[in-house]
Amino acid sequence: MRRALLLLAALSAVTALALWLARVGGTVEIAVGETWIGVTFPIAVMALVLAFVLLHGVLSLFHWIGGIPARQRIARREQRRAEGDAAVTRALVALAAGTAQAARVEVRRARMLLGDTPQTLVLAAEAERLAGREDAATAAFKALAERPEARFLGLRGLLRQAVQRQDWVAAQRLATEAEAAQPGAAWLRVERQALALSMRDWRGALALAAPEAPRAALAYAASLQEEEPERAAEFEKQAFAADPAFAPAALAVAKRAAAAGAARRARSTLEQSWIAAPHPDIGAAWLAGEKDRLARVKSVEDLVHRNRDHPESRLLMAREAIGAGLTGRARSELEALVASRTADRRAFLLLAELEEVEQGDTADARAAQAKWLRAAANAPGAPRWRCGACGAEHNGWKAECGGCGTVGRIAWTTGA
Repeated sequence: MRRALLLLAALSAVTALALWLARVGGTVEIAVGETWIGVTFPIAVMALVLAFVLLHGVLSLFHWIGGIPARQRIARREQRRAEGDAAVTRALVALAAGTAQAARVEVRRARMLLGDTPQTLVLAAEAERLAGREDAATAAFKALAERPEARFLGLRGLLRQAVQRQDWVAAQRLATEAEAAQPGAAWLRVERQALALSMRDWRGALALAAPEAPRAALAYAASLQEEEPERAAEFEKQAFAADPAFAPAALAVAKRAAAAGAARRARSTLEQSWIAAPHPDIGAAWLAGEKDRLARVKSVEDLVHRNRDHPESRLLMAREAIGAGLTGRARSELEALVASRTADRRAFLLLAELEEVEQGDTADARAAQAKWLRAAANAPGAPRWRCGACGAEHNGWKAECGGCGTVGRIAWTTGA
């Protein structure tokens, strides 16, 4: 509707102008020497308009003819771009299908049509890797790394190759360069942590660890690698703060505090760890240096009063009570443990020892011992340091499982 109104208005304006020119009248005269030309004013105006239109048309025709080569170049370029995009798509499909040769052919066609763009270089590298041509893939990744806008892509590919061939020195250098190219990249953080774990760089692994990572194990492992005592102490404190139930860290913190003359802080650390998760080594450290048998029993009472019914608390109390000659106290602890169905092999062996202490070398004692020894043979084994990933047993805590190589999964657990 608006266009119709505008066209009507334009026609009205032209008609009004034509009528006005007709009323104006007058002539236009051109004299050149003896030649004289005279036309009316409206005809002269119309001739000028027609001449302008004709000149504009001729010039437009020349411009169109002159633009034919450029338009042909643009059309060819667009056709190459369309064919190149199609080749890229076919290369992606071939890569997804795992057909290395087809992927290489399509990538080669895409590079011919589009040139060495970041996209075609990435596809070329992946196609070469799929075909097992690591050298060619490296060349493509290096070409990517030389381009500022695609440097991170190239470094990422080179880093993956370095990790695959276990060249940890090169991988660490490439990870540092990639971090500079793309600070804070989540993928790079994961890769750098995996790299630190592979290199047994526990301090680096701890710095890059995710919240759900075994931070206590990593921090304690880092303390064992640290040569500077102050830094080692800081890592031990980090490990204990991350998990007070982690006995090795608690023992290390307590030992360092005792060496510094802070006996109260050392005992407080051991008590916190025992409350979190009783461990025989914590009990041994708590009683270290105490020779008097009855004093040891009293000291155990001070340690276990917050979790009195825990199996480790009852076992520690029974063992020290037997040593102090408090056989009634020891029996009550062990029988309560058996009644709660939480007794392991150690409890039954202590009961067998208790029978000998109470009854001596008698027939009744030997019969009672035989009963407890049979029970011990069928009872669950004592807790050990075991890998949570593969179940391998270890004589002591280690940062890495020697059986499966998993880091931070060795824990004090009960087995068969």
